[in-house]
Amino acid sequence: MNKPFIQSILSTLAGLGFMLVTTDGAIAQEAVGLPALNMVTQSDGSTTYSLSLQILALMTAVSLLPSLVLGMTSFTRIIIVLSILRQAMGTQQTPPNQVLIAIALFLSLFIMTPTLTAVYDEAVDPYIEKQIPADEAMTTGSTIMKSFMIRNTREKDLVMFSEMAGEGSFENNADVPLTIVLPAFITSELKSAFQIGFLLFLPFLVIDMVIASILMSLGMMMLSPMLVALPFKLLLFVLVDGWSMTVGSLVATYASG
Repeated sequence: MNKPFIQSILSTLAGLGFMLVTTDGAIAQEAVGLPALNMVTQSDGSTTYSLSLQILALMTAVSLLPSLVLGMTSFTRIIIVLSILRQAMGTQQTPPNQVLIAIALFLSLFIMTPTLTAVYDEAVDPYIEKQIPADEAMTTGSTIMKSFMIRNTREKDLVMFSEMAGEGSFENNADVPLTIVLPAFITSELKSAFQIGFLLFLPFLVIDMVIASILMSLGMMMLSPMLVALPFKLLLFVLVDGWSMTVGSLVATYASG
């Protein structure tokens, strides 16, 4: 390899390095002018947040959204009941998990519509119109959601978590903090889901026992009772309009207001 060729390569690399250094310097100078994570208190007492802080809060809210859907709505009870129902029918993966999740989401949206509408009318819309500050909007929205959860939580669970937290008793529901309401609501939802699932499981269990007894009396020991009982389970579920009964019962278990 000749010397002029090597010199040209070195010159090119040196030029690229100089460009990178100057570019990094320009970017660093521009980065100094980026808005910081600050809050400004106005003369009327309201607080204005910088754009960077608003974006950070938005990203945090988006990341916490799945947990909020699972923990503060009716989704948990519905998805557990539907899963137990599928297992009781013995249909394995029919309906598939995606369908069950979609049904649970749509039913949760239907059940939560009055509560979400109240949150929008009393917290989100006034904040967008700059009628109330952000902290007041958060307090109002959390109060409405807390009211929904308390209405659908057993008093026994609220008392249990209140005693575990060392808070004692509360005079009214508005005084109960979210740190007590959230675990009490989840515990109550799990208990209600398993109670409903038990009632749904019983008729299908009876069919399995009857089919198993018939097969044993006929000496058909090698024939699977679950396989023979499956069409009878489907027939029973269709004749009693099982989907409408299950969905209607789930929606009716929630107190709307």
